[in-house]
Amino acid sequence: MDQRADCTQFEPVMDKICVPRLGLGRPRRRPDSVGGDKAYSNRRTRAYLRRRGIRHVIPAKRDQEAG
Repeated sequence: MDQRADCTQFEPVMDKICVPRLGLGRPRRRPDSVGGDKAYSNRRTRAYLRRRGIRHVIPAKRDQEAG
């Protein structure tokens, strides 16, 4: 059984997402927003979402908060 952290698979999963349209047309490749837990609170994930223009709701880990 593979015990890899699921945050390492975030980008490959996001690259395969197809968001269905309400009307006609092909599915979108980019969701409007993404939610996640503290496990996804890392620079790489946030940079990926920022680069693709995807809003996110991911709480910051206490040890990563600015302050």
